[in-house]
Amino acid sequence: MKVSLKWLKEYVDLKLTPKELAERLTMAGMEVKTIETIGATWNNIVVGQITAINPHPNADRLKLATVDIGKGSPTVVCGAPNISVGQKVPFASVGAQLIDGHTGETILLKPAKIRGIASEGMVCSEKELGISDNHEGIMVLPPEAPLSIPLSEYLGDAILDIDVTPNRPDCLSIIGVAREIAAITGEKVHLPELHYEESETPINSFVSVNIVEPELCSRYCASLVLNLIQDRPSPDWLQQRLKNCGMRPISNIVDVTNYVMLEYGQPLHAFDYHSLKEGNGTPQIIVRRAADDEKITSLDGVARTLNPAILVIADKERPVAIAGIMGGWDTEVTKETNTVLLESANFNQATIRRGSNHLRLQNEASLRFDKGLNPNLAMPALKRATQLLLQMAGGKAARGIVDAYPGKSEPKMIAFSAYEVERLTGLKVGINKITGVLSSLGFVCQEISPSQISVSPPYWRSDIKSAADLVEEVVRIIGYDKVPVTRLGSSLPQQESMLSLGAQRSNLKKKLRNFLVGCGFQETVTYTLVSLEKLQKLSPNLELKIPPLKVANPMTREQEYLRTNLRAGLLSTFHHNQRHEPGGIRLFEIGKVFLPQHPSHPSPDKGGGGEGLLVTPVVATLSETKGKQSQGERELPWEKEMLCAVLSGPRAEMSWRGDTKPIDFFDAKGIIEALMNQLKLKTSFKPNDNDPESSSGLTQEARVNIISENEEVGIVGLLHPKVAKAFELSGEVYLIEIDLEKLLKIVHSQLPAMRYQPIQRFPNVSRDIALVVDEEIPYKKVAKIVQSFPLVTKVTLFDLYRGEQIPKGKKSFALRITYQSPERTLTDEEIDQIQQQMLDKLNLELGATLRSNNQKV
Repeated sequence: MKVSLKWLKEYVDLKLTPKELAERLTMAGMEVKTIETIGATWNNIVVGQITAINPHPNADRLKLATVDIGKGSPTVVCGAPNISVGQKVPFASVGAQLIDGHTGETILLKPAKIRGIASEGMVCSEKELGISDNHEGIMVLPPEAPLSIPLSEYLGDAILDIDVTPNRPDCLSIIGVAREIAAITGEKVHLPELHYEESETPINSFVSVNIVEPELCSRYCASLVLNLIQDRPSPDWLQQRLKNCGMRPISNIVDVTNYVMLEYGQPLHAFDYHSLKEGNGTPQIIVRRAADDEKITSLDGVARTLNPAILVIADKERPVAIAGIMGGWDTEVTKETNTVLLESANFNQATIRRGSNHLRLQNEASLRFDKGLNPNLAMPALKRATQLLLQMAGGKAARGIVDAYPGKSEPKMIAFSAYEVERLTGLKVGINKITGVLSSLGFVCQEISPSQISVSPPYWRSDIKSAADLVEEVVRIIGYDKVPVTRLGSSLPQQESMLSLGAQRSNLKKKLRNFLVGCGFQETVTYTLVSLEKLQKLSPNLELKIPPLKVANPMTREQEYLRTNLRAGLLSTFHHNQRHEPGGIRLFEIGKVFLPQHPSHPSPDKGGGGEGLLVTPVVATLSETKGKQSQGERELPWEKEMLCAVLSGPRAEMSWRGDTKPIDFFDAKGIIEALMNQLKLKTSFKPNDNDPESSSGLTQEARVNIISENEEVGIVGLLHPKVAKAFELSGEVYLIEIDLEKLLKIVHSQLPAMRYQPIQRFPNVSRDIALVVDEEIPYKKVAKIVQSFPLVTKVTLFDLYRGEQIPKGKKSFALRITYQSPERTLTDEEIDQIQQQMLDKLNLELGATLRSNNQKV
């Protein structure tokens, strides 16, 4: 919001410099981004008056203009076509800094001879002064401009560019900012008096208003001005204020509506009254939803197709404006307009936002409605616009104002005390001080008791809802720097109470991120909305049993459906990285997926464990959701958090030692083992034989489920070649997927049992053995037996052999077993005894043999 300080001075006395004022506003919560000073370089430029014009003796197109500047009457050479005797003009003397009208460069004015005639100055255009790009003629000042006054005093200004927060639509106006400044500086606000003469004919005999959708239009006010003069230009002061605030002057009627919008923050619109179609003798304004495929040509000349989600202003035959966004071409004010209907209304902010986004029409009006205006703002803004229109364009106002107000409500009272301020901020403020601060902001305060007041927010403060909002108002006006630095009023909560599920979830995600980044992964964040085609690509057969939930108003075809897993977005990102990164790529994402409220996928709060969530899930169709809504229920998808990671390429970067081997299944599996070990969780892996390849998207030969505490928490495996081809991926790509909801549940259950252990005082002892087992026996069965002995602290598989040295149908596991006692140093005899017992048990249960002698033990 650009704010002119010269304009502000009409409403509040300013005693601070622009820099000091900007600092005070910023500290009060209204950040001033920049300060633009107009006229800072206008030295040696004053207001002059042309007293004589003579022809140039040596040039037909040039003239000699004599300019009275108070201290003299220099003659300058001028070629402007609009120059005439009696005009007040900006006159630049030698030494003035100007902008070259042809090159746009800054120049210093010097004495010159033009066609043999000395010229000791210049009559300036707007472009040469840096006001606008207009260089067609000289700038003509109003007749009342004081002679010889420095131009910087007459036209100079300071413009504050304020970054208004979304909850403060009242500050999208000059008066709103003036109220803030008055509260900060202790000054009073001077508002314009709203009165004008009216004719005898009542406005009800000219127009009526029918609000068909009262929930979308809480108030609609209208006034009527007859017999006005449309082609009269706006006064220079009004045009200059619009320019300083970033708006372009158009015509006197349109300029008035824009001026009042900047002044009060209430958008207005002017209709050509005689363009409205009559119904029962007089035009009727109808506020309704647009019909399906209804057409309107907006003021920018674009034919637009509407839908019922968009609110329109209509007459008896057609829409004449898009409510709160833009007027219609058919009822535009033109040079022939002599009767104007002024609209000042309040529309539902969500409806305006949806309509402007759908039509891709964002402007100053929709910006203000989007923030949420108070209906009580419509009436004073309309009276001000009617008053100015009569001043600028003449005419007569019909008696009264049409005021349809279906959304009228009683002002809300908020109980407030000094204790609230101290409780939330630590700042001790007396109730009298609080009353003074709130009263300076326009709040009405009534005493309930010596320590409590009842506060009614002013109509322009639609953001005040509770006592906490009042605390913020008090503290920001007194000054955030006054908030004391104090100790906590109570002790910190116990550690156990701090371990809430939300805190555990946050800690778990932080640990996962740190671990994966340490493993060389990079985190990505993809859109929660995907296309149906991408979800279909995750199945080798390109099939989905039931389509996922489709959004009502998708922005693009690529973002039509809620994602049911993280794979689609992550694999698309993986593809883009593969095109530009020749080395290994490791990506992961932690995010929400949206699953159906379906018997096969029950949510945790309904007693389900979420089984079967590792395959590509499905979501209820939109028609099913609508059917449930019609029965008074709104069945939303179940949101849950997942971790998905993909990796491919060489294990290490290219080096002089030669190319490294590519990543394989055991690299992905090893990452899971290290991750779960970091979380202090026991992990095992189980072959995934139940789910077909079409549902998991992974190959049957290289995929396993991740098991922790006897529960499946994820899956790891090789991406199916058809899926990899569908996403245009090269090489073998391995995928890891973990259900964070299940993992969090396990981590939470392990917290009470998790205890720190002292570092062992006694040394450990390692022994290596090689076992020959049948080909079908998995390693985990061997490891389980070995780990069942109490003094075994670690077992590591360091070699797997198949070959001529062992019988056919057999394989050899080479194990390193670590023994350690917390009470004493183990002797060789003790270890030999334990190992012999271990070998006996391996032979008995698995038929294992020692590879050294290939004999039954």
